[in-house]
Amino acid sequence: MKQQPAPKFLVLGVGNLVMGDDGVGIRVVQQLQREYRFPKSVEIVDGGTLGLDLLPVLEGRSHLIMVDAVETGKEPGTCVRLAGEELPIALETKVSPHQMGLKDLLSVARLMGQAPGEMVLIGVQPGSIQMGTDLTHEVSLQVETMKGAVLKELTAFGVECRPVSRAVNVCRD
Repeated sequence: MKQQPAPKFLVLGVGNLVMGDDGVGIRVVQQLQREYRFPKSVEIVDGGTLGLDLLPVLEGRSHLIMVDAVETGKEPGTCVRLAGEELPIALETKVSPHQMGLKDLLSVARLMGQAPGEMVLIGVQPGSIQMGTDLTHEVSLQVETMKGAVLKELTAFGVECRPVSRAVNVCRD
């Protein structure tokens, strides 16, 4: 019997670091890169505002976890987990120009048969997307929660990760 290839996980942070809370997805993935070691089957990517330029990064992925600021109409700092059919609806109301790129990216990936089978968005309602490099207080309080949500998703997919600071610096899947 032929063995199936190991799943390929992508954690993709998107946003713009000079537009306030819009940069939260980038900040979350940067912290994950610094604080954790991931197995070869997991890649953590700072997607910035690249939009369709990220299409090659999606190729061959079985699982996609996106991290971003997302307009939910809720109070600033409210975290959400969206999956499946909720994703296109969530990306209809754009927080910033990159979100149309993200929606287009997922649509083109589907058309080309490159869309990951499992897709999840870990998001937070922004308080401000004005020019500036600081997160609002409400959103900065949610960075740890968002990191925890990403790690929880990976764990649910069967990936075991440990922080860098522990004696064992590897993740197994």
